[in-house]
Amino acid sequence: MGCTKSILGIPVASLSWDEALLSLTQLVRDRQFTKITFLNAHNANIACADDGFAAALGDFLVLPDGIGVDIAAKLLYGEKFPANLNGTDLVPGLLKAIKEPLTVGLLGATRENAEGACKRLRELAPQHKIVVVHDGFFSTAEEPQIIERLAELRPDILLVAMGVPRQELWIAGNLDQRHCTLPFAVGALLDFLSGSVPRAPLWVRKSRLEWVFRFVIEPGRLWRRYVVGNPLFLWRVMRQKLTGKEILAGASR
Repeated sequence: MGCTKSILGIPVASLSWDEALLSLTQLVRDRQFTKITFLNAHNANIACADDGFAAALGDFLVLPDGIGVDIAAKLLYGEKFPANLNGTDLVPGLLKAIKEPLTVGLLGATRENAEGACKRLRELAPQHKIVVVHDGFFSTAEEPQIIERLAELRPDILLVAMGVPRQELWIAGNLDQRHCTLPFAVGALLDFLSGSVPRAPLWVRKSRLEWVFRFVIEPGRLWRRYVVGNPLFLWRVMRQKLTGKEILAGASR
């Protein structure tokens, strides 16, 4: 997977867009079980406060998501990541790029949004079998049935959309090669694909200001993440740079 850049103690893969697509495609073809998630400023802040989440990330392939980690890489290593590999763009891109038929499972979001995302993915990548496994609102008592269904279906790619850190912790605690090949922790991807949550216009995304668009759309839910979280993340990165020491996520602050 090439080299990594450590952001607040979390190793993040440094790959171009094409390298990421080729590497992930090969993992699917080789049926090599690999847990995948995405690091942005918000997720990094959560890892700094949650030891269990930070520990779980050590067993994931972590891909860079957003301008925050690019700024961090520039400050710490003198160069940003080669590509913004956010799940909202990368996962549909991967499914379109892989021509041989795969089974893709969707687990998470509301039932309505999961079904809407399923319909959209079938339009984008009709060569694949897209299946809604379950919505994200299930009880502990329902988990064994969901895990059993995954073992029967064994999707090549499983999109787990439960929010951070629940989705990563659920993947880490419940899934292995018996259940799927590539489980992705994808956050709001199913909501975006269903159309229930609008994405920023393309020019906004190219300007790396999608977070501003999301904040304007959902200020009540996202103000703490961006108004408080972004400066806190940058402060932590600067502390790592100025001390010259790796600041391990989840370590005592």
